[in-house]
Amino acid sequence: MGLLGVAREGSGPILVWLHGFSQTRDSARRFRTILATDYEVLSPDLPGHGTSAGLRASLEEAADLVAAVAGAGPVALGGYSMGGRVALHVALRHPEIVSRLVVLSATAGIEDDAARAARRARDETLAERIERIGVGVFLEEWLAQPLFATLPRDAAERAARSADAAGLADALRRSGTGTQAWLLEDLARLEVPTLVLAGARDPKFVEAGTRLADAMANARLVVLEGLGHAAHLEDPVAVASAVRDFLAYPQ
Repeated sequence: MGLLGVAREGSGPILVWLHGFSQTRDSARRFRTILATDYEVLSPDLPGHGTSAGLRASLEEAADLVAAVAGAGPVALGGYSMGGRVALHVALRHPEIVSRLVVLSATAGIEDDAARAARRARDETLAERIERIGVGVFLEEWLAQPLFATLPRDAAERAARSADAAGLADALRRSGTGTQAWLLEDLARLEVPTLVLAGARDPKFVEAGTRLADAMANARLVVLEGLGHAAHLEDPVAVASAVRDFLAYPQ
């Protein structure tokens, strides 16, 4: 398996930031640029996306690839949605390299076996649709979901999305929510300081974030008022400020 393509900007302590499904290392540019005033921000293309479109990896394998990007560490690690789920796997598999953990709009998985199987089936149906209709049409449908109703239309952000249908389909099959084991009991044993972020206009993920923060030994939840699922795209300044405050606060 090859290495992930990585964008680097800024200088200072290292912060590795992981993008969400269908995004790339070039996504969330304004958010990352703000963080890069204090940190060296490493933004890898996750398997199936961007320059890593040809890589095929499960969540566990993706976590190992991200750990290789981080090196010996310790580093601050953050991620959004799918990237947040990968970040949780990194922290579980490689706790020694993670000094601080930030997850935005992420979950510990689906607890019920039947519900998890149903989600895998839905992800397979969506993967087949991506392969059939192509990325352009798929992204129009994807971004039209109620989940992204508060997301501003931004041509640069749209252009930064992944353009590889086969890669996105494979990412759903190997790293979709339905493939993820229920992690809450394992996460409860983690001691890394953790910031859990969720937009107030995204109640499903506020609930998931609350459960995640309550279970973890050293975590706190911040609900971002007026924002939705992709909060860091809706208000990069507010979300970057919350992340910077957390990373700067003494342990």
